[in-house]
Amino acid sequence: EIRTGRASPHLVEGLHVDYFGTPTMLKSLASITVPDARLIVIQPWDATVIPEIEKTIQKSNLGITPFNDGKIVRLQIPQLTTERREELKKVVKTMSEEGHVSVRTIRRDANEVIKKLETDKKISEDDRFKAQDEIQKITDKYTKELETVLVEKEKELAAF
Repeated sequence: EIRTGRASPHLVEGLHVDYFGTPTMLKSLASITVPDARLIVIQPWDATVIPEIEKTIQKSNLGITPFNDGKIVRLQIPQLTTERREELKKVVKTMSEEGHVSVRTIRRDANEVIKKLETDKKISEDDRFKAQDEIQKITDKYTKELETVLVEKEKELAAF
C-alpha cells in the first residue's frame, strides 16, 4: 500500500499484532475507521492489546506515530511534501511497470503451454488459436486494470 497522504484503513488492517503470543491481523482485533481524510481510528475489542498495536505500527515503517487514550488508537496522517509526492509517483510507476512485465510473462508462459499441447497433438490448431485469443483478452483486461490503478494513484498523489 502506498501512503498518499490520505487516510485509509488499508494502511494498517493487514498489520500483524502479537496477541497473546499469536500474530493476528489488526482487522481481526479492532474496528478500523476513517472519520476524515487525515485520521485513522483503531478501536480494539480488547483494550489490553493497545500497547502491542502501537508497537506494531511503530515497527511498520509507515512513518506515523500512534496516539491512544486507553480505549482507541489514533493515527494522524501527515501532509506529504512535494518532493515526497514526486518520489511516490516514481514508485507507483515502477510498480505498474513491474505488473505489466508480470502479466506479459504469464501470457508468454501460457502461450508456450498451448503451443506444446498442439505439438503433442492434444489440441487442434483451431483450439490453439482460440486459446491464444482468450489469453490475449485476459492479458488486455489486466493491463487495463493496471493502467486504471496507476492513473487513480497518480490523481491521489496530485490531489493534496
